[in-house]
Amino acid sequence: ILMFLTLIKRYGIDTVISQSNYPGTSVINKASSIFCFLALKLANRRRYSSDDTWCMDRGMGLFAGLNVLPKTAWYTSYSDRVTTEMNRSFLKQLHQLWMKFGLLEDTFNLDFTTIPYWGDDAHLENNWSGKRGKALGSMLAVLAHDPDSGLIDYGSANVLQKDESAVVLEFLDFYREGNKKKDNKLRYIIFDSKFTNYENLKKLDQDKIKFITIRRRGKLILERIAQLPAKGWKNVKVECAGNKHRTLHTYDEIVFLNGYDKDIRQIIITGNGKIKPAVIITNDTDLLIEQIIRKYARRWMVEKSISEQIDFFHLNLVSSSMVIKVDFDFTMSILANNLYRLFALELGRYANLSAQSLYDKFVLNGADIQIGEKTITVQLKKKRELPLILEVMQKYNQQKYSWLGNKNIIFEGASYS
Repeated sequence: ILMFLTLIKRYGIDTVISQSNYPGTSVINKASSIFCFLALKLANRRRYSSDDTWCMDRGMGLFAGLNVLPKTAWYTSYSDRVTTEMNRSFLKQLHQLWMKFGLLEDTFNLDFTTIPYWGDDAHLENNWSGKRGKALGSMLAVLAHDPDSGLIDYGSANVLQKDESAVVLEFLDFYREGNKKKDNKLRYIIFDSKFTNYENLKKLDQDKIKFITIRRRGKLILERIAQLPAKGWKNVKVECAGNKHRTLHTYDEIVFLNGYDKDIRQIIITGNGKIKPAVIITNDTDLLIEQIIRKYARRWMVEKSISEQIDFFHLNLVSSSMVIKVDFDFTMSILANNLYRLFALELGRYANLSAQSLYDKFVLNGADIQIGEKTITVQLKKKRELPLILEVMQKYNQQKYSWLGNKNIIFEGASYS
């Protein structure tokens, strides 16, 4: 995980952490405190339950600028001091950083995920968990995902059911906050049919934001689709994964939408492998049908990202030997996810690998570490992908790290496996 230090310095994430509102302690400063949590996330520690496997690991301690990571009680105590506003402010600072480096494009996919809680859940709402196939006491969280870079720009674990439909407007406020000109690149927001209501679609349109979503298919809509004239249908080829194409049967029309209170573009799709036709609605009347379908199809990437948050960053396993506030743990998961995505972007042909694959191929390795007066030398053990790692890390040999005594880090290959 020491490789991630190069990206933290390269993108100035250490500066953002130092300027954040997160607390420090009398012994461990603000930056090292956050790095302690980040080290466990990046190292795929499964909810920190195996305490003895990491609390004496000097390599993980070095990542945070310490000799070893703190004990379990420190993590719980620190988490208690973190507020929701601190997390939001930190994500906002990161948002400005991603914008500065041109890592956010004009499209965002939004989706909800459920974080189950296994203790006394009387104070929690019942939310549907697709992972478990039932509704259970849990916290509802939202993610905003950039499908091009793979970064998660926004997240909140404090969504109440009564506020669900307004989350899309909250994200828009988050994105535009502090920008009086409102000249950001954001053009498209994509989400599924249950994410918001038609009244909020109207507000998005008034804010000059394009949206693409699925319309709920009632009995009357299905009967109307069955009666559409044959001459209006059109076959289109849509690009799929692996440079392949798929032919879909589509019907493009303008309809009046109650609640939205005006005409909207509606695209009906058959031949997509579903029993019932899909009905896409959008306020973009200029894009070609195949481009709109392709944009909506890429929404699966936010679901893939949520799956990684659950499977790799263990987002839905809140109970552990270490009690951490859910929204703080969620924020640390987002930062860890983004570091893995930045790392993937450095690797060229491996850019689309999942966090688990990146961990297995590149991060899961041992090393001998020598700490000198000016340099820290990391001798990584032999591994198939080691030449690529050394090639990428060589670009950052001259970087100095303030939390490591202003030393630079040199990555080398060891002569043994």
